Amino acid sequence: MLPMIHRVRTAADFARTVRSGARSGRRNVVLYGARTTETAPSRVGFIVGKNVGNAVTRNLVKRRLRHLAAEWVDANPRGYDFVVRALPASAESDWPALTKDFASCVSTVARKLGAWNHREGRAEYRE
Repeated sequence: MLPMIHRVRTAADFARTVRSGARSGRRNVVLYGARTTETAPSRVGFIVGKNVGNAVTRNLVKRRLRHLAAEWVDANPRGYDFVVRALPASAESDWPALTKDFASCVSTVARKLGAWNHREGRAEYRE
């Protein structure tokens, strides 16, 4: 389970993360990421809509994604905000496929975010 300090909770934080930064999608998930200050804790939010399935299915998918995100936060405790959107295919996905898609999205978004330098409130590409 993710501690409260590592959760994206407000609508404004969700919107900021989804609209800015980088995005990567796979069959089961779409991951949005944004850089924060190096001192801010990494946070993760989840979007699991009704198109994924009924409440039982949505909660199962969310628990699986939370577990993957908790492992990632343990390795990267500072500097990132991520929002994970579960796609309908995640309901039928097995654990290895979901893990592979999540890891692939995280590495792609982290690589994209590493190429951006946030100075003076704007993003500039770093060569």
